[in-house]
Amino acid sequence: MNSLEYRAWISRHLEISKDVLYLTQDECRKIPITHEEILDKTEKALIAYSTKKAEMPAKIGIHPLKDTFFHAMPAYIPEEFACGIKWGSCYPENRERFGYSQANGLIIFNDHESGCPLCIMDCIYVTEMRTPAVSYVAAKYLAGRNTKTFGMIGSGVQGRQHVTNISKVLPQLESIYIYDTYEPAMDKLISDLQPGIRAKIIKARSYEEIAKSTEVLASATIITGKPEPKIKDAWIQKGQTLLLCDCHSLYEDATMKRADKYLLDSIEQHNLLIGYGYYPYGLPVVYGEMGEVAAGIKKGRESAEELIVCNNVGMAVEDMMVVRVLFDRALELGIGRKLPL
Repeated sequence: MNSLEYRAWISRHLEISKDVLYLTQDECRKIPITHEEILDKTEKALIAYSTKKAEMPAKIGIHPLKDTFFHAMPAYIPEEFACGIKWGSCYPENRERFGYSQANGLIIFNDHESGCPLCIMDCIYVTEMRTPAVSYVAAKYLAGRNTKTFGMIGSGVQGRQHVTNISKVLPQLESIYIYDTYEPAMDKLISDLQPGIRAKIIKARSYEEIAKSTEVLASATIITGKPEPKIKDAWIQKGQTLLLCDCHSLYEDATMKRADKYLLDSIEQHNLLIGYGYYPYGLPVVYGEMGEVAAGIKKGRESAEELIVCNNVGMAVEDMMVVRVLFDRALELGIGRKLPL
């Protein structure tokens, strides 16, 4: 299907320039899409970005309160006719202050031929699903082939999603360690997810225990304005794979700087974050982008002794890849409501 054929298909469901489809978070969750599809789309998004087959400027942000942010995240993927922007926020104290989710935001999906908005949707479900999928892609190429132990720091929405599907790319897993400073979140994760997961989920008692017990260690916690290390460099060993969804917030600079391979999802994005102060000690020598490894341009793990760090802060190309699928299926299935522009 070419671009004009795609627009003609949309026009059978929605009058472009007159209507916009509105999807709530609950409606987004009702749209059928498999975890395998999300993993595939996310990997393709990483490749498209790193092979210059997508347009995506580094996301800019504002920071109204300490350790909070709003990010503006536009992207265009020509081969997918996927064009739009996410406006998302993270306020870590929302639960305690107001009883709200810490993450909130909207996505606008546009017709790339005319610029007209086609869909406005809640961004939480998309972010929930594509963020761990980036870690799955990283684990697929950077983890040891026979990895038996995985660790997840953070038992919130992102942590739960990581635990739910990590075995799809690390099929030999025997143990999944989890750690969160809020113990009830760990208890709920285990009670909810253990019945559907073959690997044994183990509640770690400290950052030290989870760091020393796992071959692959992921983290999805608060992104602090500057690193506030909780994990000592001495606890991290050769051969481990560290998957960061929260910048360098938890790690000592020495760990990042001694990695045999240090990768980013977007070099441009992290250079911008340096200007915001997130990396006061600078970045290590960057081996490459995750999309380059997925595309076969750069090699992934080459030795069992390599310490590999992959720092993925999230990219709009990942969102737009998944949004295109959700938008199409919502139109097909009559999910959501049409609003006049």
